[in-house]
Amino acid sequence: MRTSSFAVVLFISLCLSSSSWVTADNSVYDNFHQCLHNYSQPSNSISGVIYTPSNSSYSSVLQSYIRNLRFNESTTSKPLLIITALEVSHIQIAIVCAKRHGLQMKIRSGGHDYEGVSYVSDVPFFILDMFNLRSINVSIKDETAWVQTGATLGEVYYRAAEHNNSYGFPAGVCPTVGVGGHFGGAGYGNMMRKYGLSVDNIIDAQIIDVNGNLLDRASMGEDLFWAITGGGGSSFGVVLAYKINLVPVPAIVTVFRVERTLAQNATDIVHRWQEVADKLDNDIFIRMIIDVVNSVGNRTIRASFLSLFLGDTERLLSIMNAGFPELGLQKSDCHEMTWLESVLYWTGFPNGTSVDALLSRVPQVLTHLKRKSDYLKEPIPKEGLEYIFQRMMELVTPVLTFNPCGGRMAEISEFAKPFPHRAGNIAKIQYATNWNEDGVEAANHYINLTRMLYGYMTPFVSKFPRDAFLNYRDLDLGINHNDRNSYLEGAVYGIKYFKSNFNRLVQIKTKVDPGNFFRNEQSIPRASNTALISPRAFCQISPNHSGEAVGFNRVWESFESLEY
Repeated sequence: MRTSSFAVVLFISLCLSSSSWVTADNSVYDNFHQCLHNYSQPSNSISGVIYTPSNSSYSSVLQSYIRNLRFNESTTSKPLLIITALEVSHIQIAIVCAKRHGLQMKIRSGGHDYEGVSYVSDVPFFILDMFNLRSINVSIKDETAWVQTGATLGEVYYRAAEHNNSYGFPAGVCPTVGVGGHFGGAGYGNMMRKYGLSVDNIIDAQIIDVNGNLLDRASMGEDLFWAITGGGGSSFGVVLAYKINLVPVPAIVTVFRVERTLAQNATDIVHRWQEVADKLDNDIFIRMIIDVVNSVGNRTIRASFLSLFLGDTERLLSIMNAGFPELGLQKSDCHEMTWLESVLYWTGFPNGTSVDALLSRVPQVLTHLKRKSDYLKEPIPKEGLEYIFQRMMELVTPVLTFNPCGGRMAEISEFAKPFPHRAGNIAKIQYATNWNEDGVEAANHYINLTRMLYGYMTPFVSKFPRDAFLNYRDLDLGINHNDRNSYLEGAVYGIKYFKSNFNRLVQIKTKVDPGNFFRNEQSIPRASNTALISPRAFCQISPNHSGEAVGFNRVWESFESLEY
């Protein structure tokens, strides 16, 4: 794919002058705004998709894709303007004008970034909003689809089934999540044990680079294609679309949700889940959710087991009775439905909800939230579970969700994509805390509860590095100020997210975006004069900087001193 002649002329004419950071005073804003209009063509004018604070629709456009109310406060930084692009040329103009006038560009597709990185910044910025670029072109003959990054996962699933309900796609279970961030960060779903991650099933892409060129896989090269399929696309350019391989799904799938409390032997069942969940038949995915509930006026632990099985109830019960009888699954617990209906079930829609609900862009729940992540490599001993359960009953609000690995995930090389967490992991863990109160004080309280649980879990999860999942964005892991220490700051979180793949991402970033135009609080940094550091060496020379050694020793000593 070749860039348009318009893009070439536009880039040359604008980039003859050097770009530099400037203060966001009125003249900079006015000059940037005027630049957008000056290089807009009458046939596809950009003026109709620019929203400034003086526009009556500015607030509604900004807030319509804020999925974490923690970043919808009066004190939250706001963009100078929002561009809701309709054409490739709108994106190209936005890039070159932002470079010329020194403004940071935040790229938003669905707004589900847990830390608001796609629509909040501490420096002058504007939002390039992709929600209008949402086309989905399905080819059942080729078993593929071209999906623009402004589409949602629910729209992808719906359009695939609309053509043939024998096809699905192994991505997330929240239908309002945007394709751009989800695919770019190696999003996963409840078919990952069967088919791997979303990015394991991407075969082409379109990206607009820092020079305004529109590239596909052939023209961007394999390195950049590799980077934007799991390394965070917004560090390298504006990803316009992905081409995906659709996967076969059976006519009937089976789902269940079974709950057990401590009085119902939850500790033993949770322990057994750790031993078998990643080793069961690849057709079954059993998510385990641990939270605190009230039972007869007292706090207790509830373990919920939510499953998707790619087959019928009879075969499911046979597998469960042989591999996980401790759960005590009954036929009455199981519900058969189509795969598309199972997406609604997993999202929590009431039974009988039309699959048309997958086309809605309105989230079922909108709240304040904090998320963190971990990886489980060895089963937590029962004594450890009892310790964690006791701490959770003290904290009350934070929830632990365990997503099993194994299956196809364990067969794919850790170097195949930037996402490295493959063989050797039992489960991905999410820490989740939601609250309804506005304000910094409430946010600090609930964020601290989440951090405390994360600290208590230290002895039982991966370490050196303590691995993390990019799409469970967590600024506690480190923030990049994008200055001369950018590489070292980036390594703090980058090695947790990408392990040894981090340095390859840095090298690609340095090549394709040497000026670091595409940057955010946790973007991939450029290489600096400092030699690239191996993950092992980084952990050895800076254990406290990576946030592990001190917390590990303190929690482990506390754990071992307990009496049971």
